[in-house]
Amino acid sequence: LNLPQFVQLMETFVGENISLPTLKRLIAFLKEEYKQTEEEKMEQLEKVHRISRLAQRKLLLGALFEKWDNNASGFLDLEEVDAVLSTFKEGMEKEALRKAKKHLCSRCPQLSSVGKLSPRAFQTFLEFVASEFGGNEDEAVDNLVEFLTASVERSHMECLRSFARREWLHNIQLAAETSGASMEPVYKAVFKALSQDAEAHGGNKKISAYIALLEENQLSPERGPILLRYVACTADDAPYVLNQILYRDMKGVSFAAVEEGKPIHVPRVQLHGNIHFWNCDHPGEERIGSLLVLPLHDARWRAFGILGLDTLQDPCEQTVFLSHEISFYQGVSHAFSKAYHHICTLEDVLQMAVTALDWLYPRAPGVHTVVTYLVEPDKDKTWDYALRKMITTDNTGQKEIHSSPVLLLRKETLLRDYLFKSTDSSEAICTSVHGEYHIAVPLRDLSGQALGVFDISIGRHQKLPPHEHKDLQKMLKMAQAACSEILKLSLEETEPAYVLEAEHSRNLRRAGILFHRCMLQDLRECL
Repeated sequence: LNLPQFVQLMETFVGENISLPTLKRLIAFLKEEYKQTEEEKMEQLEKVHRISRLAQRKLLLGALFEKWDNNASGFLDLEEVDAVLSTFKEGMEKEALRKAKKHLCSRCPQLSSVGKLSPRAFQTFLEFVASEFGGNEDEAVDNLVEFLTASVERSHMECLRSFARREWLHNIQLAAETSGASMEPVYKAVFKALSQDAEAHGGNKKISAYIALLEENQLSPERGPILLRYVACTADDAPYVLNQILYRDMKGVSFAAVEEGKPIHVPRVQLHGNIHFWNCDHPGEERIGSLLVLPLHDARWRAFGILGLDTLQDPCEQTVFLSHEISFYQGVSHAFSKAYHHICTLEDVLQMAVTALDWLYPRAPGVHTVVTYLVEPDKDKTWDYALRKMITTDNTGQKEIHSSPVLLLRKETLLRDYLFKSTDSSEAICTSVHGEYHIAVPLRDLSGQALGVFDISIGRHQKLPPHEHKDLQKMLKMAQAACSEILKLSLEETEPAYVLEAEHSRNLRRAGILFHRCMLQDLRECL
């Protein structure tokens, strides 16, 4: 038990009306009677040391990754890292390196073709290398970090530029985590990062930027199976670019960037001959500038769209994108991909929750209303969090999706304190508020921390009838199983496992189908 879980257990045990003398006697009893054997003490100490060691290693390797990834592209070149490591101990450990690389590629098959190391893959790679050395793995990791740190040198200006860029990339992720599953704040954060970098590190370029996502072409299938729909752009370009559709048979290099999986830089668009211009107001002789198109990839390196930038509106004719800028823009595309898929995951979780509640209400009419909250970072207090009210449903079939921000902060909502206790402890809590009984139940992420919470109201009745309570427990169990399945899909090394034919659908219905799939699998196991 961690501290919040222990406190919650004791509060449940003593109840609300315990007297102070009785509580003091209970505390004295526990202090007197609770015993730990030497073996248990040693086991607990070893666990604490192991957790501390892993946390320190993660910080150490994260800092090393950032030093190597000076332009904040989000990835390192596997062959470059491999080439430097091959000189470790004057090349005496090449066999260990070969085995570690083979092990890594079997864990992450896409690495063989892509050759890019994410921070997580970089850490895994170094841990595999260290484990192949034999002996103390922590010492081996420390030696590798010392060697790799000494192998790169960064100037003070490069370090300052890298620090600023990482702050801008962090703001993109923060926008996703505090947006209430809305993409608009993410788009704004992306374009702000691009414009800030163009101003600070790109010679004060005036850039246009836009994001287009791949869709199945159901509008004009004869023009190709897929299309690119422009879903966001910088403000000045909105009249010409927003909601436009690029088909495969039109001019442009965007589909080539998607298929090749790497950026395409056109230094002088006026000399290229295969560029599609959305703004027809500019005559041909004024279409002067550079174009950069970067593919957007998911965690398994499948393209799902493009990020484009150009300098056509910059009055200076000699505006090309330098290599350090292109690397950073790759970092922006990677940050956008993480933010986009984070929001897609939240949408899936919410859709699954709605499906689960639709299943529950006909079977448990004693459940009056359920409010679904998502856990978000508190912008003002980095050590705390807020709860965002997302969906309210009731047993009449009414659903209210809260599009405007409805945030609960710990200090401002004493009557909803049970929601924070449930989130802190990742445990269910039953309580009474003004005579109405509530059950707070967390939805947990893969580490066991709460990512959301159900606030279930059962009215004036202290508990549900046995058969309704059983169905409620069933629903919560299956909702958690479906939530875990959704979260696993966002991991780098996880391929989706489809059980039902309907799960192959790419729309939001698949998340709801997951709940029913978990229910069917549970039923099959019981038979």
